Amino acid sequence: METIDLPHHLNENESEEFSGAITDVPGILVGHATNRQARTGCTVVLCERDAVGGIDIRGTAAGTRQVDALRSLHLVDRVQAVLLSGGSAFGLDAAGGVMRFLEEHQRGFDVKITHVPIVPTAVIFDLAFAEGGFRPDRAMGYQACLNAGKKVEEGSAGVGTGATVGKLYGISHAMKGGVGTASRRLGQILVGALVVVNAFGDVINEKTGDILAGTRESDTSFSCVDTNQCMRQGKTPQGESLFNTTLGVVATNASLTRPQAGKLAQMTQNGLVKTISPIHTTYDGDVVFSLSVGEEEADLNIIGAMAEDAIKEAVKRAVLFADGMGVVPSVRDMRKSHGAE
Repeated sequence: METIDLPHHLNENESEEFSGAITDVPGILVGHATNRQARTGCTVVLCERDAVGGIDIRGTAAGTRQVDALRSLHLVDRVQAVLLSGGSAFGLDAAGGVMRFLEEHQRGFDVKITHVPIVPTAVIFDLAFAEGGFRPDRAMGYQACLNAGKKVEEGSAGVGTGATVGKLYGISHAMKGGVGTASRRLGQILVGALVVVNAFGDVINEKTGDILAGTRESDTSFSCVDTNQCMRQGKTPQGESLFNTTLGVVATNASLTRPQAGKLAQMTQNGLVKTISPIHTTYDGDVVFSLSVGEEEADLNIIGAMAEDAIKEAVKRAVLFADGMGVVPSVRDMRKSHGAE
């Protein structure tokens, strides 16, 4: 088992104003609503000012709502929030609570009678880990908005509460996934990422190639197998391995057009490719959203490189801070078993 230090958000010579979270981007707030008893939740990324949004969908099992507004030819050209939810397709209902909150604050597309909030939403499948049949609903979406702020809890919180990884042999051999965040700064340009890792594949330390969290050898083992290698040897998915998804949101204070925002979401996916293996399988519904909330001028390729770097760190943080909740082991559980803590 690799021993890896938990990365710190603050780097040397950086002030406390730069926390290393997606909320470092001015105008971005994050709120979780968590039901630990039911082992599910949702997470909202609120934009204090309307944002230009983009999307890149790589998974073939995506569950989404209101994402058409991110297409270049759509009438509506701004979004007010992005919601990531547990509960599979049932969790799409939580978007109604976010819309209610935003309408109360007169945010959204002005149709004279009212404002219609634009809240692109995507869900993860956590039903095999969740408990008691509870799914995120309108009340939970509304609560996530009330909880929104600059501080971002990581690991088993919000949409990450029921997230798991390494499901070649189903939940019984899986490890705990979660939600993570990171940011990067270059001069006046800020790029932040938030991700929920609920992947079929393993989470990899891309610098060493070691598996941080993934498919365990058995339901009692603290050792991982290489999912990609096992599949190349003909091992077929079993149990609840067919239902997974990794969702990401990347935000920047750079000024982007809608086509550029879509390209940024596409470039951000490179970070997932380097830290999750395998990724974008037929068992995954992987989606990345992008948000442009500023007026800074910057080269799109530089922003894309920053986004890739940020989401790589966010993926690792998601599993490093996760809590197994007594159901499946977390990275911390594995480290303790090897005497690393």
